[in-house]
Amino acid sequence: MRTKDLHILPKFRDGWSYLYLEHCKIEQEARAIAVWDARGKVPVPCASLALLLLGPGTSITHAAVAALADNGCLVYWVGEGGVRFYSHGNGLTRSADNLLHQARLWADPALRLQVVLRLYHMRFPEPLPDNLTLQQIRGNEGVRVREAYAQASRETGVPWQGRAYRRDAWDTADPVNRALSAGNSCLYGICQAGIQALGLSPALGFIHTGKMLSFVYDVADLYKTRVSIPIAFGETARGEEKLETRVRQACRDAFNEQSLLKRIILDLEFVLDFKNKAGIAPGADFDGDAARPGDLWDPEAGRLTGGQNFGEPESEEEDHGGPDS
Repeated sequence: MRTKDLHILPKFRDGWSYLYLEHCKIEQEARAIAVWDARGKVPVPCASLALLLLGPGTSITHAAVAALADNGCLVYWVGEGGVRFYSHGNGLTRSADNLLHQARLWADPALRLQVVLRLYHMRFPEPLPDNLTLQQIRGNEGVRVREAYAQASRETGVPWQGRAYRRDAWDTADPVNRALSAGNSCLYGICQAGIQALGLSPALGFIHTGKMLSFVYDVADLYKTRVSIPIAFGETARGEEKLETRVRQACRDAFNEQSLLKRIILDLEFVLDFKNKAGIAPGADFDGDAARPGDLWDPEAGRLTGGQNFGEPESEEEDHGGPDS
């Protein structure tokens, strides 16, 4: 969404709104923010926003960032159209509930296998037999991806010799491989945005492991055969001039047309089985009181309410150096 569309904010997910801005200046106004561009000023009630995406050509004041943080609005610095992810600020929630749930699934081998199987099963249009081993599923996945490349080659007439990419030798790759790398980079960016918008860790992957973006690769693999592969082959068929730029622009348009960010959020909630997520302690309203310290872990009780002095007969609140200290 660009500045001209400020008055029609699309829904992010279940009432969460997001706003993409580029080529403008953002300042604090009252307890909200205002956006300035060549056409003038537009006030933005940031209390209703969950995510503000700052694209190229934007500048934002310190006071505006503070207002966004006070209203619990997550701020991302992204590439044109939101197709690249650079950095982010504080999120909408002060609770680590989603991240702790992800870590619990990741750390338990049986639960992790369930997530891995869900991720694989989501990639196939038809159900897989229940008796397949994980190794057999990986084999079927390899066949599926090879056929996706072959089909894209047949449909576009672009020759395909296999996936080949070296970060330190970009120009040595053939055009379609460069296009695939550019498209996948855009896809990784929007997947990382969705992951971090839910307060999850990009590093705690289930299929992939060992890298800071392992979970990003897990999630992005759900969409490559529907997004980056057909776009890469289609744009390569049109010629090599400004190929990578055209791929990034095509990915941007596809993300908008397919409402991919909303789809990623829904898929993450399914993959990580949010319906069966163990909730935070009763009464632990971390979002309602940003200055409140977190709960305390106990090997027997599980969780104890934080902000108490357990050395007193009747515990009193402690000063933990919150924002107003």
